[in-house]
Amino acid sequence: MTTTLSSGQDQAATASPRAVARAGGLHPFGVFILLAGAFLPIMDFFITNVALPSIDASLHASASALELVIAGYGVAYATLLVLGGRLGDRYGRRRVFLGALVGFVLASLACGVAPGVGALIAARIVQGATAALLIPQVLATFHHVLEGERKARAVALYGATSGIAAVVGQLVGGLLVSADIAGTSWRPIFLVNVPIGVVVLLVAARIVPATRSHHPVGIDLPGTVLFAATLTALLVPLTEGHSLGWPWWTWLLLAVAVVLGAATYVMEKRTERRGEVPLLPPSLLRLPSMSRGLAMVFAFSIGFGAFMFVFALTVQNGLHADALHSGLAILPMALLFFAGSLIAPRLITRFGRAALSVGAVVQLAGLASLVTVLLRNWPHVSLWATALPLALVGAGQSMLFAGLFRSVLADVPTHLAGIGSGVLITLQQSGLALGVATLGTLYLARATHSVAHAFAGVEYVQMGIVALLAVGAAALPRFTKATSVATPVVDA
Repeated sequence: MTTTLSSGQDQAATASPRAVARAGGLHPFGVFILLAGAFLPIMDFFITNVALPSIDASLHASASALELVIAGYGVAYATLLVLGGRLGDRYGRRRVFLGALVGFVLASLACGVAPGVGALIAARIVQGATAALLIPQVLATFHHVLEGERKARAVALYGATSGIAAVVGQLVGGLLVSADIAGTSWRPIFLVNVPIGVVVLLVAARIVPATRSHHPVGIDLPGTVLFAATLTALLVPLTEGHSLGWPWWTWLLLAVAVVLGAATYVMEKRTERRGEVPLLPPSLLRLPSMSRGLAMVFAFSIGFGAFMFVFALTVQNGLHADALHSGLAILPMALLFFAGSLIAPRLITRFGRAALSVGAVVQLAGLASLVTVLLRNWPHVSLWATALPLALVGAGQSMLFAGLFRSVLADVPTHLAGIGSGVLITLQQSGLALGVATLGTLYLARATHSVAHAFAGVEYVQMGIVALLAVGAAALPRFTKATSVATPVVDA
């Protein structure tokens, strides 16, 4: 049965969340619950970083095993995101969201009680896989149910959630590890997901509408396998290569990734030519909003992932701060990112692409100020001195996040919302991993000589990326004032 939403979606704010969901709409509280569900998996990618020394001490893990605690989650997450979007389109986004959330909670519990590093790695892989099925349902539901300014605001808040979860992950990780609750050391960083996940599960089951694509398509098994193999062959050596000294098999896998990527492209073109819908439709990727927006999201994520990695190492290893103070140091960036994300949709609607360029310039100013503070005062750098530069970085990033996410999904057909969301988050996740693997390796190679100059070298590269984004914003589709003409139809 289908229910047509009228353009007067402002009624969603006055009716009860349950009543709105039954009518096929999404109450503002439902938006919050979906964002809460997305927050946990994104945070979990970053929360483990500050706990690695404690995990090492507790489980006596090797350096390679510790890398796999991170890589296992990231690879499973990135390889299954697009499939997660496809499953939601076909079987129902609420159903897949709830099922994946159950799996994520159970996997988090398994991580928290893992008796050894092998069990922890296995649980992290399952955690990443369930996260990949959960995340695309959030953006796809927003894209399918909401319209006009409400959709723009929800997508912008998702972008804010992504960035804040990365920052809060390191902050909360530092707090929980330092608290050493009942002598449990690192385990609460995973166990905290259980009560929060259960609450989100119970509430989402009542107030999130049941939606699916009107044109469900089958699972593109060959495309799925090839795409997963491509990402695995790319991300595993990039993640593990540095810690293992770049053995021959890492270079072989990178070469195989190129071949598999080409094979994936050829396979997807043939599948679409036969009239079927492939995992990654080339026609969808050719949309100007997708192709240009995805390229910019990917570049932005490379810089963001690298920054989070090298800043934490600089504070802990260079300035000898503990995990707690390392997390607290990033707080100004988190606060301004959140505040900026709340006003970003209005500014983008009013000023269009110029708002993105201004955001990039503000971020650039913050990065330059941060590098200057570190180089001038090293090694006697007060974390208070980094607060203002980090605040500028967070404010600028919030505008870029909101605008880029809005641009990528602007022209995606409703029935391909899940696929478009999955592709977007896959590129974001892959960019984060690539930033750590490439610029992180650059940092580690230079840090043996000078931590401050190693950080500066990485940030010069990131500043170059941000400068290109400031100019490249002009190539994005124009942002016009959101209207409410469309009348989307959802399954109830």
